[in-house]
Amino acid sequence: MHFKEKDRRQAFGYFLLTNMHCYIFLLGLLFIASLLELGTLALPIALIYRGPAACHGCSETIADRLRSKYQIIYVGPKEQLDVNKDTLSMAQLYVQPGGGDLDETWPHVRRYASPLRDYVRNGGRYLGTCLGAYLAGTLPGFDLLPGRGQTDQYITSKGALITSEIDTVVPLYWRGILRHVYFQDGTRLMIDRTAAPAEILAVYTNGEIAAAVQNNGKGRVGMVGPHPEADESWYAMYKLKNNDGKMSFDLFDDLVKTLMA
Repeated sequence: MHFKEKDRRQAFGYFLLTNMHCYIFLLGLLFIASLLELGTLALPIALIYRGPAACHGCSETIADRLRSKYQIIYVGPKEQLDVNKDTLSMAQLYVQPGGGDLDETWPHVRRYASPLRDYVRNGGRYLGTCLGAYLAGTLPGFDLLPGRGQTDQYITSKGALITSEIDTVVPLYWRGILRHVYFQDGTRLMIDRTAAPAEILAVYTNGEIAAAVQNNGKGRVGMVGPHPEADESWYAMYKLKNNDGKMSFDLFDDLVKTLMA
């Protein structure tokens, strides 16, 4: 009897280990079900990454911009849900916010690359701001850009008005109109327009692409190098002023609307 009981316990332990992903998924479903009971899922779901690869407050700032039109669910290694095939299948939008150095943050998110590629190619929408835009490339990144598409630093490009990693405001042309946007070592986008349809929303003053949306399979990828989501507190922290006399929220809204079309 003693050995049979021990065998049963070992078998049960093995069952738990081999089916752990199922339990995690069920917990996610219970979390979603609780939201349904509260009536908060009348809006489409936007998953926003929050974790060690995101800068302090970046995830929450984007949530503030999206909350009126999306049900916000934070995902990450210390959230109730992490980024994987099952959680992504529930969402209409996935957001990768700004963060730190690309090489330093990559180990925290590299495991998301494969499920995010599948998510986008099967019809999902990916939105990346600053670091999130860098991560759409492959140096390193999630490899979300069709063909020879790639991302790199704007500050290293020929004719860049900003050549350091300081927090500042960058001038750019958004749909042909001069605007100013919060900026900290943001991305330039090298879009391969021969590989898939793309819409260029903004260019820096040297002609490099600052914001764009491109098709990838059945889905779409939206990227912006600067931070149009930045609110007054971001500018105040570094005593900056937006020469437009207002925040750039309308540009962020335009990006999201174009991505989700």
